[in-house]
Parts: sequence; C-alpha cells; structure tokens
Amino acid sequence: MAATVSPWPQTRQGAKEHPVLTLQYLLRARRHTVAVDGIFGPKTDTAVRNFQREKSLAVDGIVGPQTWRALIIEVQRGAQGDAVRGVQEEFQFRNLSGDPSQGPQVDGIFGPETETAVRGFQSALHADIPSVTVDGIVGPQTWQALVSGMLSF
Repeated sequence: MAATVSPWPQTRQGAKEHPVLTLQYLLRARRHTVAVDGIFGPKTDTAVRNFQREKSLAVDGIVGPQTWRALIIEVQRGAQGDAVRGVQEEFQFRNLSGDPSQGPQVDGIFGPETETAVRGFQSALHADIPSVTVDGIVGPQTWQALVSGMLSF
C-alpha cells in the first residue's frame, strides 16, 4: 500500500506550539488580527470562529480539515507576507540544529532559501509518497504535510 500524507491535525483552544504559530500566521494572512505567540487562546479562538463564519464552515473553534483547507494560501517563489511566514515557521519547527539562523528565516519573503527548503521537503516526501510533486510550490498537499508534522522529529 502506498504511503499517504498525514491527516490535517485537529487544533483547538488550549493548544500550544506546533501548528499554532502557522495557524496564527494564516489567520493574519486572511486579515484576522491575532498575535503570533504560539498559544491558541481566546483571541485566536475568536479569530478562528470569525473565519469559519465567513467561509460558511461549522463554527466550532476547532481547526480541522475543512478549516485548514479554507485557511491555506498557495505560495511560491516571489510571494511575500504572513502565509510565507507560516511556511518558514514550519521549517524552523523542523530545525534540529538549535540555531534559528539555520534554514529559512521567518521574514515573509519566499526567496531562494525558502524554495530550496520546500523542494527538499517535497523530495523527501516524494521518496515515500510518489504522488507528491517536487515543484517548490506550497499548495494543499505540501501545506497538509507541513502542518500535520511530517518529517519532524
């Protein structure tokens, strides 16, 4: 049986760290004012519920598959902003060196270093999941693999 991308996580109030920072960056990219602090507190909960209401999703404050799919924004080289910061945060989450200067910086600019990281991540996934395309574009499948914590230790 072929391997598949891990399912979207269920993220809700009380969650901390991964993937809350990415969620908060994506909410900001969708024009919801929320602090990027890695804590899914009342303000993040309110932003999630408002987003769910806007998108005619179940308004439950739980960020599951449907909410994640509606939140993500495809990004690629040349893109800028909070969605790019979300991608870059995912690579900092996977940075095992203990040195935040290693890997893509969380600067919101999708330049060559971020593209290299994305392609490397996609290549590693492709080795086990042939349906993963190695194109340097963070679309739905790559977002799902990142947010679900694949290839993190």
